Amino acid sequence: MAALGWERLDVILVTGDSYIDSPFSGVAVIGKVLLAAGYRVGVIGQPDVNTGADIMRLGSPALFWGVTGGCIDSMVANRTASGKRRMSDDYTPGGVNDRRPDRATIAYSNLIRRYGKETPRPIVLGGIEASLRRIAHYDFWTEGIRRSILFDAKADYLLYGEAERSVVELAECLKEGKDPGSVRGLCYISKELPEGSVELPSFEESASDKAAFARAFRIFYENNDPPTARCLGQRHDGRYLIQNPPAFYLTQEELDRVYSLKYERDLHPFHRKDGEVKALETIRFSISTHRGCYGECSFCAIAVHEGRRVRSRSMESIVAEARGIARHPLFKGRIHDVGGPSANMYASFCERMEKKGCCPKKGCISPKVCPLLKSGLAEQIELLERLRAIDGVKKVVVASGLRHDLVLADKKDGERYLKELVSHHVSGQMKIAPEHSEARVLEKMSKPGCDREALIRFKDLFYKFTKEAGLKQFLSYYLMAAHPGCDEGDMRRLKEFALKELGTVPEQVQVFTPTPSTYSTLIYWTERDPFTNEPCFVEKSARGREAQKSILTGPEAGKEKNVHKGYGFKGSRFRGKGR
Repeated sequence: MAALGWERLDVILVTGDSYIDSPFSGVAVIGKVLLAAGYRVGVIGQPDVNTGADIMRLGSPALFWGVTGGCIDSMVANRTASGKRRMSDDYTPGGVNDRRPDRATIAYSNLIRRYGKETPRPIVLGGIEASLRRIAHYDFWTEGIRRSILFDAKADYLLYGEAERSVVELAECLKEGKDPGSVRGLCYISKELPEGSVELPSFEESASDKAAFARAFRIFYENNDPPTARCLGQRHDGRYLIQNPPAFYLTQEELDRVYSLKYERDLHPFHRKDGEVKALETIRFSISTHRGCYGECSFCAIAVHEGRRVRSRSMESIVAEARGIARHPLFKGRIHDVGGPSANMYASFCERMEKKGCCPKKGCISPKVCPLLKSGLAEQIELLERLRAIDGVKKVVVASGLRHDLVLADKKDGERYLKELVSHHVSGQMKIAPEHSEARVLEKMSKPGCDREALIRFKDLFYKFTKEAGLKQFLSYYLMAAHPGCDEGDMRRLKEFALKELGTVPEQVQVFTPTPSTYSTLIYWTERDPFTNEPCFVEKSARGREAQKSILTGPEAGKEKNVHKGYGFKGSRFRGKGR
């Protein structure tokens, strides 16, 4: 601040992560966007919640405090699926999980109100933790319905989703003394409902009646698409949570501009003295090609946080970023990832969705790939060829997971794309996420398109192209235990399928963790299918959930001898890292 001649900051952002100046860090992106708009911005990473020394070291902002739990929901970052405290944290210097408090968004808001009360400024919540907890939601760790985090944090505003446009509009309103109540992507508290808004079942109803909670969630979920969403309201103890319609997505030009801002791709020196940050190893020299996901997997929050519509950067923007990476003094020649939520969704699009928004009663991929969804595999092949040709780049890896059903659905470019990846862009293993093998479980996951036959065909093609290229590369499978609808019999059948058809013994399997604002969490809490209202089996005991996982990973799992058919590689040697 002294070097810049700034006596006071306009905005101070507080995060549960150490500060990594990277386009993969939400707080860095928001800070850069505000800075580019002319605002003076500071960041405080992982402040000590037991004293005011950290939180007040930059003074009090002129406009507002921005608070985020970090790149990961703090409860997910701190607790395992069985509720045990995690010992490590990839976003904390030194890797020891001793800096991020549980419910970090609430903890930091309390800290600001306590030590910043002499010069109070609005507190604005953001990031994944706030975004997914913005209405009354089921909380796995307290086994009940919690109020909107805006009420629990006693904050003034909440910006949900990806808030580059919203945060600048909010800053402009506060700077000019205007009411920001009309800003899209904003939540606030009001004594009354705005005219024309849709009222959800109240917090009190949702907490006492699972059917009311299910109705509230469905209305909430159906109003996440910017072109069609309406303003929502939900009563909490006599006042209303108001959720304005989501902000319109950034255009390609705007998205390119965000990624063209100067990022150091490094850990801030303030934190570096405390040790290395593991997350930096993978994100420092990685490139995000697009946002959003057509998949709408029931257990995934991307559809609620980033949106169902994929927005891709221009090829020129991505190539320019790669050239910048190649000039970085620490770059050794390897771009660690080029992708997004699903790498092979880059440049895909649907003309109907662009004009009219998402289909309200139809998925883009489930139960099968919609013919209106145009593939972008040819464009991604061209992009990867251009990245490989950049001076100083020795290897470009596509490490993001793939939707193998989308690859197979593209009859023109699918096999060519897979061969391109296998020949040039795999670093030892390729990640795909079938999650399960059993149809009834996949249906609850909203992944019926990823069936056994498609997976086997994809696997065979992968190893065919691997053999032709003379390489030793392997498929890594993300699998899940204890998802609603899954019992131990399903896990045994999954194990048999993995052994016989995939030629692998999974070493690490994700146990389903109910996180806010997903359909899978709704099923977990209500024990009913939200679309048919039929009862659904849910394994809720910690012992039962771990038992499902141990069927794949326990001491008996690897006893069967198993060989990848036709390739001579022992399946138990090459195991995916899980999630």
